[in-house]
This record gives sequence, C-alpha cells and structure tokens, in this order.
Amino acid sequence: MNAIEVKDLRKSYKKVEVLKGVSFEVEPGNIYALLGANGAGKTTIINILTTLLMADSGNAAVDGRDVVKQAADVRSRISLTGQFAAVDDVLTARENLVLIAELRHVDNPDKVAEALLKQFDLVDAADRRTATFSGGMRRRLDIAMSLIGSPSVIFLDEPTTGLDPQSRNMMWETIKSLAVNGTTVFLTTQYLDEADKLADRIAILSRGVIVAEGTPRELKKLLPHGQIELRFADAAELQKAVKLLGHHVVSRDDETLALSISTDGSMGQVAEVFTRVQSANIDVVEFSQKVPTLDDAFLKIINEHEETK
Repeated sequence: MNAIEVKDLRKSYKKVEVLKGVSFEVEPGNIYALLGANGAGKTTIINILTTLLMADSGNAAVDGRDVVKQAADVRSRISLTGQFAAVDDVLTARENLVLIAELRHVDNPDKVAEALLKQFDLVDAADRRTATFSGGMRRRLDIAMSLIGSPSVIFLDEPTTGLDPQSRNMMWETIKSLAVNGTTVFLTTQYLDEADKLADRIAILSRGVIVAEGTPRELKKLLPHGQIELRFADAAELQKAVKLLGHHVVSRDDETLALSISTDGSMGQVAEVFTRVQSANIDVVEFSQKVPTLDDAFLKIINEHEETK
C-alpha cells in the first residue's frame, strides 16, 4: 500500500484552474519533494491531502484512507507544518509542546516535550513565551510540535524558509532520520539543493500539472552531463578556441573571455578537449568544470513546458 496516492486531482478557484489532473504515488518511508514556482499549486495539493480543502474532482488517499470519505481517520495519522509557524505566542515553548502532546493523547507529555526541546536546541528558551522568539526559533518549535504522536505521514510546506544555515542543516538531519525510522515525508520547498539532498523522488509542478517526476539523478540526466568553462588571456585566444572547439561550444562570453563547452562527463572527452587546446598552443588562464544541478534540470523542464503553452 502506498503512503500517498493521488489520481487526476483537479481544483479551480472561480475561473482559475489551479490543478489540471495531478497524479502521483508516494511509497512508505520515502521523502517525496514537490517543486514548482510560486502559484504552481503546491500548497493546494497539501491542503487537499491534509483534508483542509476539497478537490473538485479526482481521488486522493493517505495511509490507505480516502481524504474525503475518511477525513477524520486521515487527520489522526498525519501531521502538517504549514508555511507559517503555528505556535501559541502566549505560551512558552515547553507549554506549546505539552499542549499538543496532551491533545494527541501521548503518554508522558512532559517527557516528550523535554526530548523535543533538546532535539531542536530550544532548552535554553524552553520557559520563555514564544512571542519573544526569533523567526527561526519559532519555525523549529513549530516543526517539533508536528512530530508529536509519531504520525505516519508528515507534510512539510517549505519547512526551512527563514532558517539560518545551522538550523537548516539540523532540520535536514531531522527529516532524514524520520524517513529512516519509517515515516513518510511529503515536502514542498523553494530550495532545490534541499530537495536534491533529501528527496527519494521529486515531482515538478508547472501550471497545474506534473511535468516531470523521478529521482534527483534521473532528473539531472535530462541535461548534458557536464560543462567545462575555459577563460582565455585575450580575445584572439578566445577566437582561436571557438574555431577549434566550435562543435562543443555551448556559449561564449566576450566580456569575460570565456567559453562554456558541453561534454558527456567522461574523462575521455574532458581530456580530449584539454589535449586539443594544449596542442594548438592556446593560452588558457583559468578553467573549471560544472556538473548538472537540480536547479539546471528544474529550469530546463519548466522552460520547455512554458514553450509548449
């Protein structure tokens, strides 16, 4: 049984069609990342899957339960962290955690709260009112609250927005540990490096449809395997290299005297480029090699989809 199953999900707001037949599946214990530009429909999908919003048509199930027909059962098995921290500013961090633990009928709420305060580096601020917290501290507390009760599926809507690098890295480790322990994580994020590091599978949403899906490695394979950038001593050397390597050149920059050259990523082809340049006595003052990133793949996929519209 899949942790999440979505089939032909459609949703419109008045005349604006936000979801146009979205389908995907998430295996138990996986981290599944949904990427897309602002307004692509990511939060709408999360709201439907967490029973906060009804789709116009299509079907969705979480942990084997239909999100419409068995909404209460779905809610008892999931946790949701939205884009904005949902903490009670009147309460302290400890009181927020204990309150949620009591609402979820967890054994020994005080012990659970103490463990989460340590895990999220909030011990020193445990008895301060959360109204005094920084944005990053509030976010860490919000996500700590979402872990109470050991939900089967956790929905994280841009969970690291506003966090400093240290807190962000800590959050990544927490998310990875959840999956290792069998929890399914459904993640939306604006940080493509985050999806690259965390996700087992990634779906790219554009204009209400999923235009690509796969592992980070599979999506990167949609691009050339790499590029070499060469920078030359002067414009004459640059022009000599263009004539020599024209069939490889991706782009040239006359201002910086640089060429970007596409390769298949193999040592043989990279060596061949350098050998030809050296044999022609072309003066290269600087070189670097670039491998495809998820950012590159994302932009290529989105741009190609936009061009077809």
